[in-house]
Order: sequence, then structure tokens, then C-alpha cells
Amino acid sequence: MTVGSTTVDELPVDELPVDELPIEALRIRSRFVDTLPGDAVLSNHRRTVLDACYSRTTPTPVSAPRLEALVPEVAALLDLAPVETPTLIEVLAGNRVLPGTTPYASCYGGHQFGSWAGQLGDGRAITLTEIENSRGESWEVQLKGAGPTPYSRRADGRAVLRSSLREFICSEAMHHLGVPTTRALSLVTTGDQVVRDLLYDGNAAPEPGAIVCRVAPSFLRFGTFELHATRGEQATLRRLVNFTLERFFPRHAAGTPADIAAFFGEVCRRTAHLMVEWMRVGFVHGVMNTDNMSILGLTIDYGPYGWLESVDPNWTPNITDASGRRYRFGNQPQVAHWNLLQLGQALAVLCDDVAPLEAALADYVTTFTAAYRRMQLAKLGLTEQPGQSEPDDDQLLHSLASVLTVIETDMTLFYRTLAALSSAADASPDELFTAMREAHYAPDAASAEAITQVAPWLERYLARARREDCTDQERRQRMNRVNPLYVPRNYVVQLTIERVEAGDRAALAELLDVLRRPYDEQPGRAAYAGKRPEWARHRAGCSMLSCSS
Repeated sequence: MTVGSTTVDELPVDELPVDELPIEALRIRSRFVDTLPGDAVLSNHRRTVLDACYSRTTPTPVSAPRLEALVPEVAALLDLAPVETPTLIEVLAGNRVLPGTTPYASCYGGHQFGSWAGQLGDGRAITLTEIENSRGESWEVQLKGAGPTPYSRRADGRAVLRSSLREFICSEAMHHLGVPTTRALSLVTTGDQVVRDLLYDGNAAPEPGAIVCRVAPSFLRFGTFELHATRGEQATLRRLVNFTLERFFPRHAAGTPADIAAFFGEVCRRTAHLMVEWMRVGFVHGVMNTDNMSILGLTIDYGPYGWLESVDPNWTPNITDASGRRYRFGNQPQVAHWNLLQLGQALAVLCDDVAPLEAALADYVTTFTAAYRRMQLAKLGLTEQPGQSEPDDDQLLHSLASVLTVIETDMTLFYRTLAALSSAADASPDELFTAMREAHYAPDAASAEAITQVAPWLERYLARARREDCTDQERRQRMNRVNPLYVPRNYVVQLTIERVEAGDRAALAELLDVLRRPYDEQPGRAAYAGKRPEWARHRAGCSMLSCSS
């Protein structure tokens, strides 16, 4: 990268543009470590860690790191020059620790699949440092897959390329979709093999290792608070709550019981809006344990996630969840509510009266219900004036569920195809159904019963659209602003993984570029928006995944 005719590496730090500093010159902070109690034991061996929020942990070096991708937009958040240098690669691979940093792994617990799992912690994630940019924003920088920590239990602390690439892609895709999320700065392959059992079927095999660098204002989780409350570590819990309020909820920094309840209410509302966004774009997290829920309302920990291709409220991408389907698409808002209840119970340890906490939890339901309805109407290009609801809207929304499932329908393409319909056309039921065939997986095999459900709904929808104060073109633009055309479809991501594993770095760069503009039609890139091919219906990586990574 050049500034004028001089490379960035040749310029003194004080002459660099403020948003393009080499990694050695970034503004390093360590408020988490400086403020909160840490593990007194400094050796890196697996153990129970009491009355501490973190353990100091150094990444374990890898043999042959290679930078596969660096996201310039995330580098800009850190004021980091997006220039591939030996030092940058070494830091992002965990082979070098910058002076002034104190790498650590966080201590937390969590409920997994509804049961208390006790201490969990960062088993393969190591926070390198906190960086403050020139705009006063602070970002935690974390390596995932950088080696064992005291919380690794029986694991090796590493990650394979397929799971690292999936997190790298999806976190950036979610950002550009407008969904609150952690970000990804880089993807580094390690040159080392990692043995994993992809489907938990006894067929473990070596896979290429990788490390993804994650960036977020904070990686605090519901389970961070739960662990200390469950153990009776009230003083540590109090310090953790005070730190959280001062850093992220300063209006409630006094830390009174009323402040704690107000903080919990904010977490409930943020989580409600996050669930609406997941449902809007068809994202299925796959493992919504309380240790995977962000206190800031961010999407965090991209494990066995998936994207709803054909509409199925009962679909889960997580093979571990195949029997109970606790984390299925349609159950995510209810699981979030249950998870918030666990957080509320942890915070109740510091409050004399639980009524304000209960009221905050009830506000989650109110907030989600109202926001979800607005979102559903927006996806249809419909508006509703306060106090002036259309009498048919509830029925229109309610019956939409059966329209989307009576014949196998691609969620993403349904709304984009619907936006293109003309509300003025006097089309027959067969013609309306035919107009939507791009969104259906087997339109020629549709039964007469399916057509008689879909076509009348389309007629009612178009009649309702005619009552909107806008033209069809304006309605289409409105719909296409909230309904993406490009999402990281399961089979597209899997094909990208296979191409990158074969050495094709361009495949990842192109997919990232497509996902930067998910709402815009991009000529020549129709393959990224295509319906799931039949070969991908039951293929590993394209249908269901395990937590193996």
C-alpha cells in the first residue's frame, strides 16, 4: 500500500494517516485485565479457576502461518493499515505477542441445551488486547484457534480451516446485512494439521488448521455473569457488573439495584431486536447456549450455524440438536427469552427486589412482538400508521406461514420475487403461481391444493399493496432494502471452503465481495443467489453440521 510514492512501512508513525498505522503502533489498552480480578495461577494447564474473570494465556506458535484474508473495513476500525507484513502475520497467527499487551482467556460458565454446564471459559479463544482508535472507540481483538488455555478441558485449543472460514465469512456477512455482530479481521492458515471428527461418527481425520481474528467492543456473555452468581462469588460478580456498567452502560454506572434492573432491561431489548434481525434474514445460530449470548446484543460465536434456504421453522443446522431441535429456527426467540431469564437470575443476587428484573424480562416479549410485526410488514413492503392498522394485516401475516411451507419455498428468493410482482395485473391464480416459480424448489410438482393456497394469498397481498401510498417500483425498492438477495448460503460457503482448501484464495475474496452488497443485484454473480441444488440437500456442510471445529 502506498501513500504518494512511499510505502506505508517506510513512513514514521507520526507521518502516517491516523487510520493507517502499522500493528506495532496501535493504541493498546487493557481495561478488562486492569480492572477485574484475574487468575493468580500463571501456568497454562487445565484447571478450575475460582473468583477470577480471566487467566493470562499466551497463544501457542504455529509452524507456517499464511494470511489468507484481511478485511480492510475491520482494519480501519482499529486504525490499522491493511498491509501484509511479517509482524502482522506473526501477531495474527499467535506467533508474536506485542509489547504492552496482556493476552488472556475469559472465565465464564453457561447453560448448554438447557442444562447448567458449570465452568466453560475460552477454551480456544485468546484475547490479545484492547485497541482504542482515533475516534475514541475501543475494540477487543481476539484469536480463535490459537492454542490451549486453562479452559480447554480435554481439547487442543485449535480450530480447523472450514470452521474458521465459516465464522470469518458469516460475521462479515451479518455486518453488511445490518445484523449486530462481532467482526472478523483476518483468517490465517497455520500450516499444521488438526484432527477432528466432523460428524461425531468415529471417523476422525486430520484437517488444515486456521486462526480467525475476531473483533468486538466486548466478548462478555450471559454466562460470564452466571458463573460467579452460581458459585456465590458475589464480590467478583459485583466488580464484573460495575465494570460492565461503567464501560458499556454509563447511564447506570452508579450500580444501584435500579441501575442493574435498567441494565438488564437494555440487554433484554437489544436481544429482542437481535432475534428479529435473525428471523428477518433467515439466520439460525445452531447453539444458543447462554455462554454464546452477548451482553451487548451481538451475534457471537459462529459454530454450527446455518441459513434457512427452504422455509422450515423446525430446521436446525446443528447435528447435536437433531433430536430435540431446541435451537431450531422458529424457536430462537423463545430460547433467547429463556436465556435472559438465566441472566436475570444471576443479576438478582445483587438486588433486593426481583420485580424490576421481572418487568424487564416481560419487556423482552413486548419489544420482540412489536418489532417482529413491523419487520414482517416491512418484508412485504407494507406500512402501518400508529393506531391505524389495516384490518387484514394480521390474517395476511398469519396465513403467510402456510404459504411458505405448503410447497418447498426458498425464503430469500420468495421476498425478492414477490417484490417484482405488479399489483395492477389482473392475473389468474395459475399465472400468479407461475410468477413465483423462481422461489419454489419444485414448482412443476406442486399439487392443486398448494396452488389454491398460494395464489389466493398472493391476490390478497397485491390488493393490500394497492392500498399503500406508493408505486410498485417504490414498493419494490422498499422491499429490496430489507430482503437480501445474497446471503452466505450453506452450499455456497461449503464450496468456498473446498476451493480455499485446494489453494484458491480468490474464491474467498470473491464471496466476501459479493456479501458486502447483499441487497444489490450484482451482474454476473447469479450463482451466489441460486437455490440450493439437490446434491446439497443432505451433504455434510450443506445441510447439518456438528460443533466439531
